[in-house]
Amino acid sequence: MAIEAKKPSRKYTVGAQYIAFNTPDANGGWTSDFDDTVIKLPTITTVSITDDADSYETYASGDVYDADVVIGKKEIQETNIAFPEELLARMRGDTVDEGVIAEGGISTRPFFAFGLVIIKKDGSKDLRWYPKCKLAENTDEAETSEAANKDQTDDITINAYGFDTNQTKVIRLLTSIEGYESVTENAFFAAPILTVAAAKALKPQQAGG
Repeated sequence: MAIEAKKPSRKYTVGAQYIAFNTPDANGGWTSDFDDTVIKLPTITTVSITDDADSYETYASGDVYDADVVIGKKEIQETNIAFPEELLARMRGDTVDEGVIAEGGISTRPFFAFGLVIIKKDGSKDLRWYPKCKLAENTDEAETSEAANKDQTDDITINAYGFDTNQTKVIRLLTSIEGYESVTENAFFAAPILTVAAAKALKPQQAGG
């Protein structure tokens, strides 16, 4: 059996985030259609993604017959140096009328697609679309200014849910893989990607291929 040695590149920084609101059906449910506009925000300082998972074991004849893990959702927690108030209000399902926001009432939070970029030290990127998301919670804090600079940040928690029959939560494209090195952020985040085939279609075709 052959041994293949690998030295993966370390994470260097988190890149921009992307948001595209979903076009709901008549009952407010998620669909595969989205707004024409994808919003790009280079505002993330930290991000943490956790699987909300349940594991179970099936026993037979006094031993473990099968074991599995079911991932119900992915929880995305991020800290932002700034975030548009009107965009956050829309994510909460608040009423937004020009510069006036009415929040805290009875509302339905809309689905949206969430995009994220993780940049590696070698320059390669981990491009991700989470197509079916809802805002779970957010913080709203402010402090007095001081002589020394102190960044004031806000935290946002987003839940990403399964969107197809396999309950897929995220579509990722790694530009470190041969053939995908030239795939750009602009191409990947032009619209939410819902299938592996759609992501693979971004791979540049070889001349004569």
